[in-house]
Amino acid sequence: MSKTIWKPGTVLYPVPAVMVSCGTLEKPNIITIAWCGTLCTSPAMTYISVRPERFSYDIIKQHKEFVINLTTEALAEATDFCGVKSGRDIDKFKETRLTAAKSNEVSAPSIAESPVNIECRVKQIIETGGTHDIFIAEVVSVSVDDKYFDENGKFHFDKTKPICYSHGEYFGLGKSVGSFGYSVRKKKKSGKPGKSVNKANKKRKV
Repeated sequence: MSKTIWKPGTVLYPVPAVMVSCGTLEKPNIITIAWCGTLCTSPAMTYISVRPERFSYDIIKQHKEFVINLTTEALAEATDFCGVKSGRDIDKFKETRLTAAKSNEVSAPSIAESPVNIECRVKQIIETGGTHDIFIAEVVSVSVDDKYFDENGKFHFDKTKPICYSHGEYFGLGKSVGSFGYSVRKKKKSGKPGKSVNKANKKRKV
C-alpha cells in the first residue's frame, strides 16, 4: 500500500460542525466551531478551541459561559455563514434569522432552531501559544427537542439529519454501520436447519 507523507497537521476528520452562542440575550453572538469535543463523562466536560483574534474569544473569556448548538442539514448554510462572518460587523442572529432563546443555567443564549443545546461554564482557559486557545468547560444543562423522541422515550438524533465537517466541506451523516458493542455481541441464529437435522433427514431419505 502506497501512502503520501504530509506535514504534521490535525487531520482528524470528520469533526463536529457546531454553532457556539455566547454573550447575552440582549447582545448575543454566534461562532462556528469545528475544534470541539468530549473530555469527561462525569462530571460532563467539553472543550472548544478558538482563535484569540476572533470576536467571540473575548466575549467567552469575559462571561465564561457559552452554548454548543448541534447543527443539521437545515442549519448548514447558517453554520457556514457564522464561520466566515464576524460579529464585529453584523448581528448574526438577525442575518441568519435564528432565534436567541433563554438558556436554563447560563446567561449565553441558546439557538432555538438547534435540536440540542449544550450549556457550558468555563473552568479553565489554556493558552497554547499557537493558533487556538482552549476553553475547557463543564456542561451544566442540556436541552433536547421533544419531537425527536419516540413513544419509548428514546432520542433519535439521526432524524435531525446532523452534519459534520471534513477537510473544508460539510457532509450529512449516512446510514448506521453498527452500534456500540456490536462486534462482540452474540449473533442471532439464522433459523436454518442445523447439521444434525440435515443428517436425520438424509437417513429418512426425505
